[in-house]
Amino acid sequence: MSTFAEHADHGLIKSLDIPGNPVGPLAGIDVVVKDLFDIAGEVTAFGNPDWGQRHGKALAHAWIVQRLLDAGAHITGKTTTVELAFGMEGRNIHYGTPINPAAPDRLPGGSSCGSVAMVAGHRATVGIGSDTGGSVRIPASYCGLYGLRPTHGIISLAGAAALAPSFDTPGWFARDAATMLKIGEALLPPARPLSTVFLKVGPAFANADPAVSAALEAIIEQLGPMPVIDPAPEGLDTILAAQRAVRDRETWATLGGFIETNPTLDPVIAGRFAATKAATAAGAEAGLLVRRSFTARMLALLEGGAILVLPTSPCPAPMRDADQPSLEIVRNRTIRVGIIAAFPGLPELTIPVARVDGAPVGLSFIAGPGRDLALLELAADLNLA
Repeated sequence: MSTFAEHADHGLIKSLDIPGNPVGPLAGIDVVVKDLFDIAGEVTAFGNPDWGQRHGKALAHAWIVQRLLDAGAHITGKTTTVELAFGMEGRNIHYGTPINPAAPDRLPGGSSCGSVAMVAGHRATVGIGSDTGGSVRIPASYCGLYGLRPTHGIISLAGAAALAPSFDTPGWFARDAATMLKIGEALLPPARPLSTVFLKVGPAFANADPAVSAALEAIIEQLGPMPVIDPAPEGLDTILAAQRAVRDRETWATLGGFIETNPTLDPVIAGRFAATKAATAAGAEAGLLVRRSFTARMLALLEGGAILVLPTSPCPAPMRDADQPSLEIVRNRTIRVGIIAAFPGLPELTIPVARVDGAPVGLSFIAGPGRDLALLELAADLNLA
């Protein structure tokens, strides 16, 4: 059995050898799993050793793990997550910060940092992660992979540790569109179709670094002319404030009891949880009103099968030695765009299409609920990457 010390830079916490159904459609595909999904007989640490010690070994596989095994996948390891999944940088003071194989001087992105690093480093074919505000999409963009945040609730989170349940969703990474689709066929219900209408999200491009916008503009020209729209005329900052009010209240309700038992926490993570404790019921209720309005608008916009096109991240991955104030600026700009899909619970697929300053950047497609498989089919057909 390999030890953590041997593989910290790779993002692997523990090697596993759990074979799946030998005649299933995923037979021969090796999969690593973020350490917030239960694997029977293993400790789920959720990025924090105190969590693992207090919860002990899992009695059963998480739903997604069992589904993959039933379909033939081979589970080969548990991977690092940002502590309690509350961060986008990919750092973890307890289990190490994985190397970004696509840009070793830069961070891998989080919170699904271990799974993305293993796949980008060709040490796994598929990585399972989770996405609350961008924790699959952003690492995928940073490391030059495909990544899907599915429609909220379309894949069960049974057997997964929670951060903010009305935002949390499983997701996955792969190096190619065909593998993404194969996993989707095993996990997702039949697709609702898409139209051929692409809509460019103007504020998301304006939010990105000029070099990122320019690189992605050159790519989306292949899709033909498309209208520029603004799905949030009240401003992305207004949507972001509402999202945080809801998420923070929900996060404290979910994890506050654990936090107040004084676990050993990264000071940055501890500060984020302190902010969630201060969230008020009135603020969350006001945020929910904004959420209902924004969701209704997005559902109407996408009901006919239209596809939103936007930068996954406003910039390439930050440097590994970036200071915390700089990382917080990037985090805020990133979540401002990540919530376009996450707040209303829509599927978003990021594909690797360009490099800026020597590092990968992704292009995202957002569709209406239940059109997840259709997005994966689209990526396989477009061949933009």
